[in-house]
Amino acid sequence: MHAASLRAMPAGSDEKHSIRMVADRLLVVVSKEAGERKSRAGILIPATADISRRLVWAEVAAVGPTVRSVEAGDTVLFSPDTGFEVEIQGEEYLILRERDVHAVASPSREGGTGLYL
Repeated sequence: MHAASLRAMPAGSDEKHSIRMVADRLLVVVSKEAGERKSRAGILIPATADISRRLVWAEVAAVGPTVRSVEAGDTVLFSPDTGFEVEIQGEEYLILRERDVHAVASPSREGGTGLYL
């Protein structure tokens, strides 16, 4: 699936347009993990804390036509300082390049091997 099922409304227009990613771009929904989180000891770590070395997970909403290793519905691991934020109908998304993805978690497939979330 290359086109998102989302509908965007440009400023000053009543007409709705479907969103289609181009080239190697991914449209992702960032997980709650990217915000505030708790340490193992239960200490609350605010989203503003230095997380420059911490990677976060996001669910892929749409992919561009040249993306090879990621599909819509996969979960990807990336650095939070990469990509561009975009708001579509009040929802926050990020646009990433495929090369900014460090790992992909797909729904388990029969006979697959590897790590599982």
